[in-house]
Amino acid sequence: MKTFLVILILAATVCCFSFSLRHSTQYKQLYTSSLDAYRNDQEQLLRLIRSSDLTKPDDLEKIREKIAANRIQLKSIDFWLRYFDPISYRKENGPLPVEWETEVFEKFEMPYRRKGAGLSLAEKYMDERESLNKDSLSQLIQTSIDSLVMFKRDSVMMQFASPDHFFLANRLYLLNLAAVYTTGFECPDTSRIIPELRSLLPAVRNIYDQFATDFPSTPLSKNYLELYDRMLAFVNSQPKQFSLFDQFTLIRDYINPLFKHNQQFIRNYNVLSISFNDYALNNETSSIFDKSLFISQNTKGIFSLVDDPAALGEVKRVGKLLFYDPILSGNNKRSCASCHKPTEYFTDTSVATALQFEGGGHLPRNAPSLINSVFNHLIMLDGKHISLQGQAQDVMTKHEEMNSNEEELVKKVLTCKEYRDVFKKLLKLTPEEKNISFGHIISAITYYYADFSYYYSPFDRAMNENGGVSNEVKQGFNLFMSKAQCGTCHFVPHFNGIKPPYIGSEFEVLGVPADTAYSRLSDDKGRYDANPASETLHAFRTSTVRNIEFTKPYMHNGVFRTLDQVIDFYDAGGGAGKKLDVPNQTLASDPLKLSSPEKGALISFLHSLNENVIFEAPPSSLPVSSDKSLNARKVGGEY
Repeated sequence: MKTFLVILILAATVCCFSFSLRHSTQYKQLYTSSLDAYRNDQEQLLRLIRSSDLTKPDDLEKIREKIAANRIQLKSIDFWLRYFDPISYRKENGPLPVEWETEVFEKFEMPYRRKGAGLSLAEKYMDERESLNKDSLSQLIQTSIDSLVMFKRDSVMMQFASPDHFFLANRLYLLNLAAVYTTGFECPDTSRIIPELRSLLPAVRNIYDQFATDFPSTPLSKNYLELYDRMLAFVNSQPKQFSLFDQFTLIRDYINPLFKHNQQFIRNYNVLSISFNDYALNNETSSIFDKSLFISQNTKGIFSLVDDPAALGEVKRVGKLLFYDPILSGNNKRSCASCHKPTEYFTDTSVATALQFEGGGHLPRNAPSLINSVFNHLIMLDGKHISLQGQAQDVMTKHEEMNSNEEELVKKVLTCKEYRDVFKKLLKLTPEEKNISFGHIISAITYYYADFSYYYSPFDRAMNENGGVSNEVKQGFNLFMSKAQCGTCHFVPHFNGIKPPYIGSEFEVLGVPADTAYSRLSDDKGRYDANPASETLHAFRTSTVRNIEFTKPYMHNGVFRTLDQVIDFYDAGGGAGKKLDVPNQTLASDPLKLSSPEKGALISFLHSLNENVIFEAPPSSLPVSSDKSLNARKVGGEY
């Protein structure tokens, strides 16, 4: 009987699966025909390159025109290709020749070296007239064609039997629509960004129609489709000029509401993911500008399994005490609050770079704000650490910073009865730990300061509540996303270096100078120290520009004291634009040619990202120690 039931269940499963495959024929056919058309275009482009004379301007222009046509065709498969195989996508339209990546779900491993190829790189390479050669240009397109062969494989095709992938791919599409498609991140010729957007939107609308035909039991709603059609009309009514396009209204009135609908579909239809692309994204959020859009750091650390509000309240309370307590340092005179002053958005605005231990000079880098640090997958400006707790451990044990060691630090903390009693209670909630450990201490600290990352700005409220901002802020945001090119590195919604699907941190080489006279390049090797490679030399993690008005000085070495200096630096084309030797600079070296009013509008927008953080008063006193020599320590430390 059991055997019969098993056979019956298997037969029913096979029948349902076969029905799904048959049922999705039109939708699947749209995918395969679009993919074949794009591959055919790429092969035509390859033949054109091989038959052309690259010394002739007319031949070069024909190649450019064909690349432009192929980019339009690429938009017809972008919806699927980005979701199913983002690694292959770099072979079709990679923005950089080489990217070093550390995905969140594999960040315990060494970074991956991802080689780019395809249309964007081919177009950029054609501008390098002195080094341009037919073999190298052909290889960029041949690599693209080869990756398409890999992409059209059975494991991808099997996903068309279920509607689940559609809503997940649609979510990624909407996130990219807000953060990537309109910024020029993957389109070297900014005059084509809006025309390409106008081809992308109806291509996806066609996908929607085919999906509705083949999967009538999990439809997009009438409201969703009507809103999407209004977005199409809005985009078509906008100027073709990139810098005049109203991206603020596009995101606030159309993309963000569409995202809300799609999130509801994911929940209502119990959509399941088999892709690591969805690892960090939160199905419960209803806005792109919700601070819980994606998960990046475990703020609880060793207390990860603790959910009891009362217990977590104790973790936070003791974490606050420890944050202000210099008992964590080797000389009992320096606390976390010494360099990360809560009233200064958890940074130190008084110095370019933080003081070393015992005041014997300055550290090579400034003290970055801890606010919104939870929204980085890699911690520190060089991405050296994968967790907040690892960063805290490094700072406390490093000779130049707090000069303590784990064993001595735990011993000193436990001489205080208040700390000892709290951690004894909390120890029961971490059964894998037999004794109070360094992990308990640093986890309490990270849990305390993490809460300050969940405040919102006026710009967030405008996006979340369909509200308004001043015309200058609106203009500044549109410039940020277009002419000023800020949005190609500082991605929506956190305006840091994490782009959809929010699983990795970006690093950039800007050519930051050692001084404001631009006499030489800063000698800080940045990411190179954590991951040595020619591309990572002088690269730094792209930090958020939220609260930037209050988190000076700017850049890793605190070289700039004002936002005007920062914007002038970018406007000039970074270090290379200032004639410094930065061969691997990722920032475009051409001047942006921003006017004074445009710079003012940019600053107004940046100020709209100031979050309404409610800072707490420091503890009135610190726990008493049984070691009387420790009871002279001061709240917040002495320096």
